[in-house]
Order: sequence, then C-alpha cells, then structure tokens
Amino acid sequence: MSQEVIRIHHLSKTFGKNVVLRDIDFSVSAGDVTCIIGASGSGKSTLLRCLNLLETPTTGEVLYHGQDIIKSGINEAAYRAKVGMVFQSFNLFNNMTVLENCMIGQIKVLKKKKEEAKESALSFLEKVGMAPYINAKPRQLSGGQKQRVAIARALAMEPELLLFDEPTSALDPQMVGEVLDVMKQLAQEGLTMIIVTHEMAFARDVSNHVVFMADGVIAEEGDPDQIFNHPQNLKTTEFLSRFMRG
Repeated sequence: MSQEVIRIHHLSKTFGKNVVLRDIDFSVSAGDVTCIIGASGSGKSTLLRCLNLLETPTTGEVLYHGQDIIKSGINEAAYRAKVGMVFQSFNLFNNMTVLENCMIGQIKVLKKKKEEAKESALSFLEKVGMAPYINAKPRQLSGGQKQRVAIARALAMEPELLLFDEPTSALDPQMVGEVLDVMKQLAQEGLTMIIVTHEMAFARDVSNHVVFMADGVIAEEGDPDQIFNHPQNLKTTEFLSRFMRG
C-alpha cells in the first residue's frame, strides 16, 4: 500500500461572509494523480492555495506525513519545495533567463551551489523540451513554452507532490497539447500530483482519482471510470454532460 503524502481533514475557507470551501476531506498517496474538476467558482483553486499555504484555511487540517502544516509553524519555503505549485499564469521572473528561473529556488531555498543548481536545471529543461531556450527571457517565449519552463522550475526543487492550478487555461488551444504531454510523462514516471483542470479527457485518461467539486464542497469522488461513466450525483452528471457537449 502506498504511503499517504497529504490528508485534507474537515478543511473550510471563508472570505468575510463568503464560504468558499466547506468541510473538504480527501487524501493523496505516493504516486497518485488526483484531478479536481468542477465549474469555475466551485473552490478548486482556493483549495490548492490552501494546500500550498498561499491561503490559510479557516478551519480544518492539512496533514503532510501526519504533521498539521497549519498549526505546526512549518518552514513555508521548505514545505513549498516539497509541495510545489505550477500556476496558470506561469509566475516566471521576467528579468531572468529560462535557466536562471530554474536555478534561483535551488540556490535560495535548497542551498545548492551554483554549478549543481545549473546541472539540475539543465536536466529538467531538457526533460520538458526547453533546453534550446536556456538564454531566453520569458517575454520571448510562447505561453506553452513558459508553462513548460514553470514545470521544469518546480521539478528542479525535487518536490514530493506537485500541484497544478489549471496549467493550460491561459494557453492557446494549439499549445495545450504540449503541456499536457509533459504532465502525462510525469504521471507515467510516478510523480504524485494534484491537478485542477478543465481538460476532461486528460482527467479521465491520466488520473487514478477524480474529485468533483460544486459550490465549495466535494460532491463526488472516485476513480475515473466511476466519475466519468457511472456518476452518482446529479450535479456531476449535469457538469459532465455540458463538457461532453462542448
């Protein structure tokens, strides 16, 4: 049985009087690819931001190897190196080259020497097909290229779990495939991932666990066959029928 990496327990998040997440419970084990699906505004991205400590949950626990990261006073930079995040808007440093973007976190957080960081950065840029662009600045890259650099940067931090927040939503349709191909490769290699996505075919074919969110709660979860072929919740059925028609 795979080791449990992270467990979300009774997690809720409110902004003022607005309840965005309500009593969220699920867990992720090593090697899992969990896709979180649902309509815009259902709380998916806020959930990821809580897992990465970019937002502080209002109530509940996020247990990383049994340690509550909210109450334990964990070193946030060290934790984010192990639980990395790839954003829909790339979040690259525009004043740095591709190579420098993939080195800076290793040097500052992992305390690697420059040559070691460079070697690691080059290997991951090669992995995502971006090695020819190491001297380019982000403004010289397409959206798909920027996202592949962002993935390489996250991988260079040697994460145990990687969070993806709608990584293809800011891309032109022709660039979506190149990013999804990289993510499929990572899944095949056994990287543990939680992916918020609107790419239903990807979620169906690549994940082993699907979480469907609606109105800030988990309406239904299960394996891809159950969720996509035998949904039990009417909201799941309606959501998927809209997507399949689209």
